[in-house]
Amino acid sequence: MKLSIISKLESLQERHIELETMLSDSSVIFNQERFRILSREYSQLITISQYFDKWKKNQEDIKNSRDMMNDDEMRDIAQEELKALYKINNYLEKKLHLFLLPKNQDDQHNCYLEIRAGTGGNEAAIFAGDLFRMYSRYADSQCWKVEIMNAHEGESGGYKEIITKVIGKGAYGRLKFESGGHRVQRVPDTESQGRIHTSSCTIAVMPELPEIERSVININQLKIDTFRSSGAGGQHVNTTDSAIRITHLPTGIVVECQDERSQHKNKAKALSVLAARIHNAEKIRCQQTTALTRRNLLGSGDRSDRHRTYNFPQGRITDHRIQLTIYRLEEVMEGKLDVLIKPITQEYQADQLAALSAEQDE
Repeated sequence: MKLSIISKLESLQERHIELETMLSDSSVIFNQERFRILSREYSQLITISQYFDKWKKNQEDIKNSRDMMNDDEMRDIAQEELKALYKINNYLEKKLHLFLLPKNQDDQHNCYLEIRAGTGGNEAAIFAGDLFRMYSRYADSQCWKVEIMNAHEGESGGYKEIITKVIGKGAYGRLKFESGGHRVQRVPDTESQGRIHTSSCTIAVMPELPEIERSVININQLKIDTFRSSGAGGQHVNTTDSAIRITHLPTGIVVECQDERSQHKNKAKALSVLAARIHNAEKIRCQQTTALTRRNLLGSGDRSDRHRTYNFPQGRITDHRIQLTIYRLEEVMEGKLDVLIKPITQEYQADQLAALSAEQDE
């Protein structure tokens, strides 16, 4: 392990010891806000400190085994020990490197999941409905809640557009790689000659911002319109101007919400989605100008992205970003998404580690 990384780990461990002392101080204990902040930092450092202790102990064992190599009678035993110790060492160093990766504070937040039908007409809308069902089932498996913010149904089923809020700890961190273009290849129900059609949907996943960050939106830069809700929802929803459309004039971003009976509630939801979209647009702009971004595994939700293909005749899914192909389409459509999420998360971490190593070499 590089000396610069060891130095960083030593400073973190010293901070962990310092926090331990501070948290036992009565003046800190009786200051609830300070105690809460320090406790959170302590809990973040305790695991990395424990792993660093294991790594240092392992380094001592490696040194002792190397010394044993000078003894002819102990050489064979020492070689076997070293083999096992080097394996442990590789594991510990990998874990420690992961701990040092920059943390995205948004990862722990709820998120907005937007699915829009692209090319393919009615079949694209039906596919959007299939994707919504897939993500809903995945959310159920994670004990998350899915709340529909706005939806426009397709003529033959599914959705032309559906915007949902996924509520659960770590929802954004788990789903953020789903942004981008999703393509389906299958025989539509309306196809009489059995020909395979290709349709597409785009997905955008954005973190829900805390209210303190939403307040930066200048109300004078918004155009707010009200209109009558359409679709299912009962007599009240369809006969009053409770639906809200908000246009952010500087960026041209438009958000609609008509799910609630209350105009006030629809406005609050729309502002929340708007804040997330503005934040997401700014983040994408920064990513495009960052030199260290080697590959953009975090999709923008743009129609030009082609991140994943669902081939129904062959039961195959391909993630084009990491050249991953699996033949478990039926399972995935039932919400078992971890077979896709975990590999791309690991690839993303590998890219971050490469960037970290490059920085340390400079």
